[in-house]
Amino acid sequence: MPNNAQPHVALLASPGMGHLFPIIELGKRMVSHHEFHVTIFFVASDHASITSLLKSPTPHNLDIVALPFVDISGLIEPNTHLVTKLLVIMRESLPSLRSLIAAMKIRPTALIVDLFGADAFEIAQEFGMLKYVFVTTNAWFLAVIFHSSSLDKQVILEGHVKGQKPLKIPGCKSLFFKDTLESLHDIDSIDESEFIGTKMTKSNGILINTWQDLESSTIEALRDNNYLGGLIKVPIYPIGPLVRQEGKQVLDKQVKQWLDKQPIESVIYVSFGSGGTLSAKQMTELAWGLEQSQRKFIWVVRPPSNNALGSYFTIGKTDGDGTPDYLPQGFFTRTKDIGLVIPMWAPQAQILSHPSVGGFLSHCGWNSTLESITNGVPMIAWPLYAEQKMNAAMLTEDFEIAVRPKVSTTEEIVGRGEIEGMVRMMMADKEGHAMKNIVKELKQNAEKALDKGGSSYNSLSQVAQDCLHHLQV
Repeated sequence: MPNNAQPHVALLASPGMGHLFPIIELGKRMVSHHEFHVTIFFVASDHASITSLLKSPTPHNLDIVALPFVDISGLIEPNTHLVTKLLVIMRESLPSLRSLIAAMKIRPTALIVDLFGADAFEIAQEFGMLKYVFVTTNAWFLAVIFHSSSLDKQVILEGHVKGQKPLKIPGCKSLFFKDTLESLHDIDSIDESEFIGTKMTKSNGILINTWQDLESSTIEALRDNNYLGGLIKVPIYPIGPLVRQEGKQVLDKQVKQWLDKQPIESVIYVSFGSGGTLSAKQMTELAWGLEQSQRKFIWVVRPPSNNALGSYFTIGKTDGDGTPDYLPQGFFTRTKDIGLVIPMWAPQAQILSHPSVGGFLSHCGWNSTLESITNGVPMIAWPLYAEQKMNAAMLTEDFEIAVRPKVSTTEEIVGRGEIEGMVRMMMADKEGHAMKNIVKELKQNAEKALDKGGSSYNSLSQVAQDCLHHLQV
């Protein structure tokens, strides 16, 4: 229970583990480093990993509250965009959120929402709360959202989408069409981006899960009125990297024993996040590529789907050695000395922090990207959806800590030969060694940003001071 002298902040997370995890880490940091009382509200989900997460112990002064599930099936069409679905879910959850906040004896001083929760600002306004947006991805993504919302929609569709010309972002890296956001492909999605951007300008500030040194020029462009600052009009607070702490996850005994036996930085970890899947044909090529590389690997395997987001399927039939029918026959037997296959889910932070892991084949979700960087692990960038192609472009072109397939991972099949070559390069060649050196420097830089007196620590301290001042007014 918060007290009258202590700032109480409410955080609101939209559905999806990629949104909930950084919100929880922000809440923990506000409690442990800035002496807040924090209440996290999230829209209920039946995902097993989220359920187990909420059963895990949380710090004193951190409460996690599930909002009731809302049925939106009568409000949307079957082919409605994911962003629209999230916005509708959050909008329909507002009455429950308002009731819970109204019933609090000590109401929050501030409300912090993610990109899809800004409709809740009307509740913050009603109760006299400060309003912040927490962008759980990077500054470049935010720059693209704001700049695209300022352009004529037909200019985007004709020039960038149909003409496939780069989208020039003032003061920032240009966005090439091959890396563009799906939300820029049609009018309705552009309207949603414009809506989100407009809501953010009504806030008291925007928090971003990045840090000053990682994206310095983009962050400066977001603040500079000559570039994007004139559009945004509110303070920008880079407060990252906020990632899951490995100590809170438990490695399966078999996985730990296997990793403990491997040489330092000899294992490549392969995972496509909490929701990413591959087609059956791509699964086969990836399996052969890992096998032919003859490098040690841990692979988190989900059954195939032609939809990159379609991860929730049951395991199919298996052959004699336990190999699922969607992997090459006998795969388990042939790779028993070099590989370990984990079905469906694994404690990623624990695996990436293990000394034996020296590479990460990833879908490039921003949470996974930050976990890789903060553990000093270079990447094979394999983007699937959302802003992941943008992340892959930054990792390979700007940070130089990743390699990327030559073909589009969302439109073509990456062949086993190319996969084998990327794995060997990452784990054995001088190019891979150079990436490891760079990412280890970034790891140290990230730690400095979060330490007391660091850029991210100071950014969040400024938010804390604003909340304290608001409490005292």
